[in-house]
This record gives sequence, structure tokens and C-alpha cells, in this order.
Amino acid sequence: MNRTLNIVLLGLVLANAFGQQRMGQLPMEKVNPILPGYFADPTIKKFGDTYYIYATTDNEMLASGVPTVWYSTDFEHWYNYTMEVPSLESVNLRNFWAPDIIEGDDGKYYLYFGNCQAGCNIYGYVSDTPVGPWEKLNKDDVPIIAHNYPRKGFPSLDAQFFEDSDGRIYAYWGTWVHYNGGYAVGELDTSMAKVKNAKNIPLEETPEPFEAAYMMKKGDKYILMYSGGSCHDETYNVRYSYSNTPYGPFVPGENNPILSTNEEGTVHGPGHHSVLEENGKYYIVYHKHDYPMTRGGLSRQVAVDEMVFENDSTIRKVVPGQKALQDLRAPNLPRNLALGATATASSFYHLQSLQYDYAYEPSFATDDHNATMWKAADNSFPQQLTIDLGKETDIKRVMTQFEFAGYYYQYQLEHSTDGQNWDLYADRSGNKIPGSPMVDDKDARARYLKLTVLDVEKTGLYAAVWNIKVFDSLFEIPLNLEGKPSNEDTGAKSAHQKPVEMDANDFPPSNDLTHLPNRGSLGGNFEKKGKVVLEADEEGIKAFNFTEGALVLDQVVPRSLEWNGAFTVATWVKNPQIAKEGECLLSWCDRFRFNLANSYNALHYNSGPYGAAAHLDGHFDMGYQNLPSANEWHHIVLTFDGVVEKIYVDGQLDNSQNMTLASQIENAKIRIGASDVGEHFSGLMASLHLYDHALTEKKIQELMLSTNPLREK
Repeated sequence: MNRTLNIVLLGLVLANAFGQQRMGQLPMEKVNPILPGYFADPTIKKFGDTYYIYATTDNEMLASGVPTVWYSTDFEHWYNYTMEVPSLESVNLRNFWAPDIIEGDDGKYYLYFGNCQAGCNIYGYVSDTPVGPWEKLNKDDVPIIAHNYPRKGFPSLDAQFFEDSDGRIYAYWGTWVHYNGGYAVGELDTSMAKVKNAKNIPLEETPEPFEAAYMMKKGDKYILMYSGGSCHDETYNVRYSYSNTPYGPFVPGENNPILSTNEEGTVHGPGHHSVLEENGKYYIVYHKHDYPMTRGGLSRQVAVDEMVFENDSTIRKVVPGQKALQDLRAPNLPRNLALGATATASSFYHLQSLQYDYAYEPSFATDDHNATMWKAADNSFPQQLTIDLGKETDIKRVMTQFEFAGYYYQYQLEHSTDGQNWDLYADRSGNKIPGSPMVDDKDARARYLKLTVLDVEKTGLYAAVWNIKVFDSLFEIPLNLEGKPSNEDTGAKSAHQKPVEMDANDFPPSNDLTHLPNRGSLGGNFEKKGKVVLEADEEGIKAFNFTEGALVLDQVVPRSLEWNGAFTVATWVKNPQIAKEGECLLSWCDRFRFNLANSYNALHYNSGPYGAAAHLDGHFDMGYQNLPSANEWHHIVLTFDGVVEKIYVDGQLDNSQNMTLASQIENAKIRIGASDVGEHFSGLMASLHLYDHALTEKKIQELMLSTNPLREK
């Protein structure tokens, strides 16, 4: 048996070795995002001497993270703050999309967000400061711009506001506009709480549009900029048209698109922008996809480049990564002593998939690049990162930028002169306040610093750091804001167990499926729902035959499987006829808990776009590259380690994708043979195993051999 196993494993390794060429490290120094983290749809403003970037937070599924703002006075050090925004009476808001802000003549600040939980509407808020706390403009939750305005079916999202030289303020909005007849424009009334006199801008005036209209004025010309292509992939780009009036008609500009994916791949899917005018120059602030790219394109990062006008109605193509951006940064910035310092770690993650061969090395934490990070090898804790400053030096401040600004991290910082004896620098072991950077001040003399990450707010997230910066002097931190502590406990940990195990061979042929104990660590019993029978196929293989039925476990889904928790599903199945959709083998989450704000985790066996892994829609799901043949037994395995999701068929890697999940389990059930909305499997299943961790390829192949229902035939 051992000799046979070794031969099979060798064959599978060789088969995978000659696959497609994978992508490694790109020249990130050419394009460095200015914000450390996943943010999109940026609106940049300057109020007084402080720059503010309001953005969609990509921490959760479908960009449903917290309402956030970044601020800076030097355009180098940016600080994140989670704003207090009241929810609706009818629904607890989870989407704060594409924010914009206006400073009113009354000295107040007016903030606008899009949301699709109660129709796709724009809601408004007011505050005495640019960062809140915010109050509703309309106490009865009436939108500033409602769904179906200016015509039926029109989604009111992605609103940006433009103040003309006569003081009148215009709104421009619309998404999926290639389906909805073009963008919309209207005028904001003096209450700042309603848009009036709206009309659609004909599609031909903004060719190849998608979303994200942005109006600015150059001389006497009104420049309507917008994003085309698809925000989910490399086709996303920035385009523009111009007019003599705010309402148009608009003439498509030359040089379109002016910003698009570049050949190096360092700018991938750029779009949904705003513009900063500073000292007679223009800067385009936009988002682009992360690298390695997360599936669906919703782990985006904010970048800035100079935008040059040829004349009042012509914009040159933007050249990403220009040195002219240095003009925005303040002179005489304090020196980061950790820049380029040698870094070591307890572990680091090596992403190996069909698409990528990429290592999240410790040195990325000291390169001062917001496109690279150190990430631990797995989502266990504690994890350590140690940096060597090269010589003993005075330390007064350490700034740590963790991967997710909207969630808290618990950690300790220690310092040492010899790398052997350590003293405590900062103790955040009980921290529950999110933010970026985490700022720790103390006078110390040290050569070495050690960061020990103890825990994180969300299940399945890793110890990961964009940058750690060290300074020998203190400098002013603008606004001096501190966020509110989270009410959530730290994320659940994997027990490295197999919560679910079902094998048809464990039950006698006469079993009527009224008592089906779960052999996994979770225990409990499966209850038959609908049509499921235990029988042998024509080859004599005992299996569960599903026909519009399911086996539902009577136990609570373990917390280790919530949010971004790792998992493995392994099953032996035979599907006589493979449908284009449906055919769910296993599901274990509540897809309706937060509607668009949570992912749906399930393993499928169909020929459609979510034929293997279903999460939301075709942009996030993963199909089979090579569909397992019908009416034959196959070993199908879906794994997720918190970073990359992989589907294996008969021991070979068939497809993979980077993912960040937001799985909700509160009202969920573990269902074998169906999803929570049906999608019934219509075939045979000999066994199913569910793990709370990701199995390695070797373990998968060993499991395939040990559970093969044909092994005795």
C-alpha cells in the first residue's frame, strides 16, 4: 500500500509541475499606494491645512466595511479613523459606499454615502467637523437621492458633488450605467438634503461607461470624468467628456481612457477617482487592485498620480508612478529608522497557486511600501516580527500598520540592545481599538525591536503588517483622534479537527436514514430533509442518493468556520447529469445574515460559474477549469487557508483564487446535498469530510486514497 501511495503522489506532483507560469513579485517601487490597506472610491479634500481621504472600506464582502476617513498634514503619514455614522431605522447599515463631502456656507460639513440595503440610495449626514460625529440630514431616513430617480429602475449610487463658481452645487451619480441609460445629474437644494431637477445624461455623451461620475471645471469647460470597463478586472479605467454647461451636452474627450491597466501590471484596474488641485497642479486619486489580486477585485488600494491638461478640454494620459508626486509631501519629514532594516519572523506566508508564486517576506514590513506586507505562514497566534536597526539608537515612537485598519489587533512590542534580553516597549495585549497606524511612544535605547502579534478581531485573519516604522523623535499627529473600542471578542481559532464525517459504509443497507450520527468531532445527528436514500450503484458502491433532499446536522456551526475561517471539504461523488447551476454538495453559512455584506460558502458540482465554490456571484465564485466527467466517481476537495482557495479533482489542483471571506454562521446549518435556498445535488455521495483547517496537497492525496470507494472493488 505504501509503495502504491508513493507512486500515485509522485505522479500527481509531476502533473502539477508542468502547469501554467505563475506570477511572482512585481516592481512595486514604481507605484506605491498612499494608504496601507484595502480602500476604494476615494474622495480627497483639503480643509484648512489637513488632507482628508474618504473611502469605501473593503474589509468585508462587497466592500461593506466601516465608514472611514484618512487624514494627513504632510501627505506622507496618513492616519485612519472609523467615523460615527448613525444607522437607518429600518436596517442596520453595512454598506458605506463611495463617500463624498462638502463644506457648507454655514461652516458645517455634509457627508454623503451610497447604500443598497433599502434600495440603492444616497443618504446624507451633517457634522461640525470633517470627521464627525455625524447626524442624519433627514431624520425620517428619506434619501438625498432615492432609487428610481430620475427614472424608474435607476440605482442611485456613486454620487459626487460639484460646486460651480456661482455657488450652485450639482450632483452626478449612477452605476451600471451601460445597463441603465447613462449617468444622472441634478442640483442640490439649499437645505443640502435633496437633489432636484435631475435628468439622465445620454449614453452616447459618455462612451463605454460603468460608474463613478466626477465633475470638475477647467477654465470655462465642465469636465465630466467617469469609470468604464468593469471594476472587477483589468478593464476598469478612467475616461472623460466635456461641456459648456453642468447639464451638458457632453462631448467625449480625446485620449480616452486616460488611466488604465499598465503593461507592468503595477496598476491593475484603476478607477473611481477624485481630483486634488494643489499649487496649480492636478492630482488624480484613484483605487486599483491589490497584488496578488483578491478575487472579484474588491481588496483595492488608493494611489495618487499627477494629471496634466493639454488644454481646458483635453487631459493627457496619466503616467503612473511619476516623481512629481513628491511635490505634495512636506519637506524635512522625520527619518524612518526602520526603512530597509533587516527583518526576520517566526514564519511567513508563501502563496502558491495556479496564478501566483509569491512570498510575503518579513523584509516587506520595513520597505515602506503600501503594496507589500509581511504575513505569517498561517492564521495561528502568536506570531513574531523582529527588526534589526543595525546599531543602538534612541527610539521615541513606533508606528505599526496592520493589514486591516478597521479591525483591532492585540500585540506587544519589546526592545533589546543585544537581541537576547528584551524589555517591554508597549503592551497592547488587551487592545480592542482598531486603527492605522497603531502609535506607541516611549523613550528607549535599542538596536532590536520585536513585535509579537497575539490575536486579531476577526476569525481567520492573519498576523500581517504593511509597514513598521521607527522614529527617534516625536512629531505632531493631527486631530489626535482615537476610535471607539470594538464590542466583538477576538476571532475563533481552529481546533485542527474534523467537525463532520459521513461515510455511507458506516451504515447498514437497511438504514432508512432516521438516525445518522455524525462521526466528526462536532457530534450530533443528521436529519433527512426531502428525498435521500442509501443504496448501491451499478458498481456496488454504497452511497447516499440525493433527489431534492438534504442531510441537515442538528449542531451549531462552529465559530472556527465563521468569517474568514479556514476549511476543507472533501467528498467522493458521482453526478449522473451535470447541470449548469445548483448541484450543491455542502453549505454551512447563512447567506442572508447581512445580505450583500456577507459571503456565501458552499461547494458545488455544476458547470456554471460557481461550479466549485460559491460566494456571491460570478465575480467572486470559482468554477471548475476541467469539469469532472459525468456518471463517474470523483474525489472533489475545496480548501481555504484564509488567503487562497483551491479546488482539487481526483488529487490534482484544478483551480484557485485569492479570497477574503465574510461568512456568517449565526443562523446557519451544515447541509449535505443542498444549500439554504435549495440548489439540490442530484447524484450519489459515498462520503464527506469537513475540516476546520486547510489540508495540504499531500494530505488531500492521502485522504483520496484512503477513502476511495472503489479501492476494494
